[in-house]
Amino acid sequence: MNVEIIKMDNLGRGIGYLNNKIIFVPKTVPGDIVEVEITKEKKNYYEGKITEIITPSKKRIKPICPYFAKCGGCDLMHISLSEALSYKLDKVNAILRKNKISYEVKNIIKSQEQYHYRNKLTVKIINNEICFYEPETHSPLKIAYCYLASEPINNLLKDLNKLNIKNGTVTIRTNYKGEILLICESEGALENTEWLIHNYPLVGIIHNGNSLYGENYLMDQINDYLFKISYDSFFQVNPYICSELFNLINDYTKDSKEVLDFYSGVGTLSIATNKNVQKTLGVEIVANAVKDANLNKVINKRDNLEFIASDTSKVKEKITSYFDTIILDPPRSGVKEEIINQIKEEKIKKIIYVSCNPHTLGRDLNLLLDEYEIKEFILLDMFPNTEHVESFCVLKMRYK
Repeated sequence: MNVEIIKMDNLGRGIGYLNNKIIFVPKTVPGDIVEVEITKEKKNYYEGKITEIITPSKKRIKPICPYFAKCGGCDLMHISLSEALSYKLDKVNAILRKNKISYEVKNIIKSQEQYHYRNKLTVKIINNEICFYEPETHSPLKIAYCYLASEPINNLLKDLNKLNIKNGTVTIRTNYKGEILLICESEGALENTEWLIHNYPLVGIIHNGNSLYGENYLMDQINDYLFKISYDSFFQVNPYICSELFNLINDYTKDSKEVLDFYSGVGTLSIATNKNVQKTLGVEIVANAVKDANLNKVINKRDNLEFIASDTSKVKEKITSYFDTIILDPPRSGVKEEIINQIKEEKIKKIIYVSCNPHTLGRDLNLLLDEYEIKEFILLDMFPNTEHVESFCVLKMRYK
């Protein structure tokens, strides 16, 4: 069955029509004519996969990665960087319109590197083979290299089998020095760890939550800031875009006096707030991240910061002072409605919302815009070659 692709959806899939129904086909681009196999049939649409490209679109380019056609990691490696950036702008603006938000985003900050930008990679080990999963499945895809991962990560990948893990998960984290923290989850003991320690700049090996060697954290540097990052703490995967995000946070807190930072992680955005801010309070649910944050404020000589371990939805009774600015950097699920209501009740003047999911961002903005207006909206290409994009949005309270 041949399908002509006419546009792309919000997940980076091509859209065409088959038997008068929409069909979604990953790894396609407008202008492609492809032969497809139906993988899922619903009442109003199909999902399919390419079996052959009959006529390639003029927008299609040859992916650099040999695994692209089958790997679930990348969505947009078959189009140019400029096309991908335009797609991301169009996608976010379409999501805003869907949420009845009359604001057009025009600016996107490009990543310094299109490839090899990731400082963290997680792979599955299945029957002693290093694998990713195929899209939307648990079908393993054997891999030897990832074009998104930094070179230190790829160098270690080729010797990962020396650990003799039959089945498990391995996460490799690296920093600005190329040092490596290795985190493994598997049954049985790890083998040949001494060989890896001798041949690679490993600062630590964690196995099933226990330290086998060295430290259980990594030190990393962004701009002039140093951060301790525990093995289970969140940290942005693209250092250059993280640096640009820090610059935005600094600029947009210049006129703030007291800042509340929800989902503060290891304290990165709190530390990036302007040094003239009188007080910043970070709230984070992961205990190890809060420990790291308290150390990071000492390392970076910021005595105007405080961090507490708490669920953001249960922190209200612990907050005794008024904050004129709040930073929100939630998980993909977005901000709970009760927190949005709390922000309105407290009449916090400025909201800085950092989002990795434009769908939940659009939903949350829809709930805020009766009392707030958008003053700035910038996209950051945190994840080149994928459909994902980071949003930076500044809102100010409407004065009635």
